[in-house]
Amino acid sequence: MTSFPLRAAVIGGGPAGLMAAEVLAEHGVPVDLFDAMPSVGRKFLLAGRGGLNLTHSERPESFLARYGERSSALREAISAFGAEEVRRWAAGLGVETFVGTSGRVFPTDMKAAPLLRAWLHRLRAAGVRLHTRHRWKGWDPSTGDLLFDAPAGRIAHAAQAVVLALGGASWPRLGSDGTWVPLLAARGVPIEPLQPANCGFDVAPTRAGGAGWSDHVRQRYAGQPVKPVAARMDTQPPEDSRQGEFVLTETGIEGSLVYAFSARLRNEIARHGRATWIIDLLPQHSPAQVLAETRRPRGSRSLSTHLKSRLGIAALKMALLHEVLSPQQLDDPERLATALKALPLTLARPRPVEEAISTAGGVRLEALDADGMLRDLPGVFCAGEMLDWDAPTGGYLLTACFATGRLAGQGAARWLRQRPPAIAG
Repeated sequence: MTSFPLRAAVIGGGPAGLMAAEVLAEHGVPVDLFDAMPSVGRKFLLAGRGGLNLTHSERPESFLARYGERSSALREAISAFGAEEVRRWAAGLGVETFVGTSGRVFPTDMKAAPLLRAWLHRLRAAGVRLHTRHRWKGWDPSTGDLLFDAPAGRIAHAAQAVVLALGGASWPRLGSDGTWVPLLAARGVPIEPLQPANCGFDVAPTRAGGAGWSDHVRQRYAGQPVKPVAARMDTQPPEDSRQGEFVLTETGIEGSLVYAFSARLRNEIARHGRATWIIDLLPQHSPAQVLAETRRPRGSRSLSTHLKSRLGIAALKMALLHEVLSPQQLDDPERLATALKALPLTLARPRPVEEAISTAGGVRLEALDADGMLRDLPGVFCAGEMLDWDAPTGGYLLTACFATGRLAGQGAARWLRQRPPAIAG
């Protein structure tokens, strides 16, 4: 193993930063890892609270397509460290994994904490030094040293290669607060504005409500899941619908099915001021079946009783119909059948980035070379969610963080081996 007289610093103790530190240590590079929080991996642990979704088992090309317009730019990193590599890596830490019915990959115990403990143990054994409660404040203009606000006050740290893995701006209480943006922008690094991704949305005023949901829906159904349903954008044909479930909130909607559309919904709202999401409340029924039942005479029964007995429409779905349709439209069998299969929900805005699961925007990928190094800041590498890419939940977020962290770590090790001059301040 090569011995380096020069040191590397990794700033950010999330999955990308920890992976970069591991790779650097594997190459024999002395590594100091800094994080602003009292402990590392806080968002990683939160992600695993309901079961740690490490990656996804679908075919590589389909997997890569989940990154949308950034698929080409991420191809090299994810091809080198994709789903199979993530599973082998976890097994190397003593954590076996399994593929769930949805194709998502989880640890057998579903937990994040045992994996993180084993990972940190291996990093410390490899010589990685962890420095918590160290908030990065940029570079010393005279020496080029890294500056940190630490428990002992402002400190400077010299490193000849730096991997920045500072996250986005979602869940700032866990450390990803976006405060790095002005530090890099001042150095001329091109940055796309940080935006919410995998987020909820506020509904536009409905027929029944003056400011979003009616009081009836807010008070009785906020926090409840809507399932089974299928959804699509209003620009998509019905055959492109995606099945799943979502949750009603005080102001709108959130949940896994919403997150699958969040990038398209966010972009549509940015272009046109609102977006229309089409919900199929009866994905297991054909349009003809639904129309036959709405046309069926109901006698003295109420509409809600009729729809519940004939089509299984429960109170929550009935409430959504009342939010969108007028009484006259509800009494029209054709209009009602159309709404049951294609209920238009108008969305006004995404929820704030602080509430989002992940962040879109960040350092433009075009600003990096093939090793993940900033072209205009030699020796400075970037990885993880602070880069300008986006993906739905389902293991894609973590996999890209692992993969870009690994790429940046390899690039930093190569930089120290081939081009060891200090970083300019």
